[in-house]
Amino acid sequence: MNRWLTGGSVNYLDVIIALAIAAVVSIPMRAADSLTEARDLYAAAEYEDALALLNKIQPGDHEPDERRAIEQYRAYCLLALGRSADAEQAIASVVAAMPLYKPAGDDVSPRIRTAFTDVRRRMLPTIIQQKYAAAKVAFDRKNFLVAATVFSEVIDAMADPDVADAAKQPPLADLRVLAMGFRDLSVSAAAPPPVPVRETPVPEPVALVKPASVAAIAAPRIYASADTQVMPPTALKQVLPPFPAQLPVANRGVLEIVIDQAGAVESATMRESVNPRYDNQLLSAAKSWQYRPALLNGKPVTYRKMIQIDVKR
Repeated sequence: MNRWLTGGSVNYLDVIIALAIAAVVSIPMRAADSLTEARDLYAAAEYEDALALLNKIQPGDHEPDERRAIEQYRAYCLLALGRSADAEQAIASVVAAMPLYKPAGDDVSPRIRTAFTDVRRRMLPTIIQQKYAAAKVAFDRKNFLVAATVFSEVIDAMADPDVADAAKQPPLADLRVLAMGFRDLSVSAAAPPPVPVRETPVPEPVALVKPASVAAIAAPRIYASADTQVMPPTALKQVLPPFPAQLPVANRGVLEIVIDQAGAVESATMRESVNPRYDNQLLSAAKSWQYRPALLNGKPVTYRKMIQIDVKR
């Protein structure tokens, strides 16, 4: 079998290897060509032929974006053929793989946009809760980089217009504030410690502060909702300023305050803006708020609190 073909230039074994390599390399190319052909058939209103071709494509031959496109065009074809129930299953596959994806408005018909919106409204609340649970597991395992990423995905998903109504009601209304708090804690925990700076020794004065005194004035630890052993602070005075009538309708915002051991607001920061002008009024008002301080084993502690702001005229 190890003979040369006529002309002495090609070996049988070389030919077999070359053909095998070409076949393997051509698999993703054929898959990509099939997807392109299916798109062309759909554009030509050949829905049955496009669907038959899509059903033959092996998803494993494709990248994630291409797998999404396969299910997307399968849904388009099924909707065009009046097979709404099957189309919803294809759309559900797209949403499960890429929760934040939705087809561009200019590229699809109102019927397709409505179908995607209906499925996303039904699925996103469950997906958000599942992602939050996964992020919390990563946080508890001190895998802070993963936790920060997934908590951010939860926050982004809850900002999607298709889930706006559900996000205003439990359980999502509570998860949004919690996700922001845990995201910030994860980012802080995942950050590398600062590089120590070498300082030139300076002769110490005769009167020195005792080490015990230095420890006594060290900044107290700031607790948060993740510290379940701490009893959160209780509001005694927490009045929101009136929203200026001349400003446009406000969005929901999130205010972060740090409450000291005496129940006073030590600092206030807008984590999510309501309106730039109203934010300033809100931060100013927060400085005068009073609380019954958070307690750890019956002793007051400093506490970071997230407050969701819903402004109503």
